[in-house]
Parts: sequence; structure tokens; C-alpha cells
Amino acid sequence: MTQKYTGKCLCGAVSYAAEGIPNVVAQCHCNECRRSSGTGHTVGAMFAAKAVTISGNLTRFTYLSDKGSEVTKAFCATCGSPIFGRNTRMPDHLTLSLGTMDDAADLSVEVVIFERDKPHWDALGEDVVCFATQPDWTPDV
Repeated sequence: MTQKYTGKCLCGAVSYAAEGIPNVVAQCHCNECRRSSGTGHTVGAMFAAKAVTISGNLTRFTYLSDKGSEVTKAFCATCGSPIFGRNTRMPDHLTLSLGTMDDAADLSVEVVIFERDKPHWDALGEDVVCFATQPDWTPDV
């Protein structure tokens, strides 16, 4: 039986299915990934493009990488959730945003890219308070 990964955007307007095992699961700290995610990194699972089906209305943004390749980021046109990235250096593959997957419990980050650009605040210290769910408090004003 072939492994199948499904996912969707925040509003549900875009959904996808990917057949098989990802080629790699990567965490990236490059400037572009940080800006597109609004966090310190992105995490994505790379699949052969022919193994992925996507439905829904996507908006795309393309930019030139430091290596001279074109990188395209695709987002839900309604809610802005990042769905996938594609690089002309690997035109037959696309990288699905792990946070949009319905169940990625069996996947783990295998490589970190642009680790040199990782911001110091993109890590949890031992003294950080963690909550299992949304806390019932508000910050002191």
C-alpha cells in the first residue's frame, strides 16, 4: 500500500494529496522562507510533482534565489496559507508545507538549510513557559 499525505489551507479552499514517501523533509532558515512564513523558518516535505494533486485557487510569487534559480511560493488565494514551493533547479519536484498536512506524525526534519541564517530567537530556552492549549490569561498591560 502506497503512503498518502493529504492537507489543506487554513480556510479549506485549497487541498492536496501526495502519493509516496517524500524525498526529504527540510527546515529552511533563509531570509525568503522566514519572510514567507512570518517565523524563523519553514518546514517542508519534497515530493515528485507528478505524485501531487492540488485543488483550489492558488496565488504564486516568484523570486530569484542566491544561486540564480527561480523559486515559486504558492499560497491559498483566500487565506494566504503557504501550500508549496518549487525551485527551477529541481523542476520536477515541489515542497509541501508540513504545517498544512492533515497528519505528518511519521515525518521528521532530516536536513536544515541556511542554518547560518537561523535567528537566535528561533529556539525555545529551558525557562520558556509552555501551555498545552490556549492559556486563559492575558499579558499584563
